[in-house]
Amino acid sequence: MIYKKVSTPDELVELSKLAVRIWNVHYPPIIGQLQVEYMLGKMYSIVNLTEQINNGHTFIAGYEDDRMVGFLSFSKTAEKEFVIHKWYVDTRLHGKGIGRGLFDAAFADVDYNAIRLTVNRQNIQAINFYFKFGFTIEKIADFDIGNGFFMNDFVMLLKRESNE
Repeated sequence: MIYKKVSTPDELVELSKLAVRIWNVHYPPIIGQLQVEYMLGKMYSIVNLTEQINNGHTFIAGYEDDRMVGFLSFSKTAEKEFVIHKWYVDTRLHGKGIGRGLFDAAFADVDYNAIRLTVNRQNIQAINFYFKFGFTIEKIADFDIGNGFFMNDFVMLLKRESNE
């Protein structure tokens, strides 16, 4: 498995296509197909992905046999605090350590005290993965994302004591 920073237009196209595959398998039972299509258009178009990078999001992708199989994006929110915006692995490859590898590659050289992420409250599979990883539920948060759709999430927190 190779992990590297996403930096080229071709890599963004590959990431967008992977997101569409993952979301269309995993999310319709949780949020419905209409919201899946709305959110994919809102977050995973090449224009939006490029804008996210321009706004300081770092994307790390995992590759198996030269094929992108997962990705994680994050950004800094405060001194030693970060947020994970996206953390997805091809559903056919869950349980193979790719999610852990993405995290380790993203944060290997990052000194952090806190990392937050949001997860749909009905996404039990992801919530359990985050619990195993050491995340805890910090709070409940609901977001109006437009077009009559809402994200009904938990904000989860991973804390690490300062090295100082």
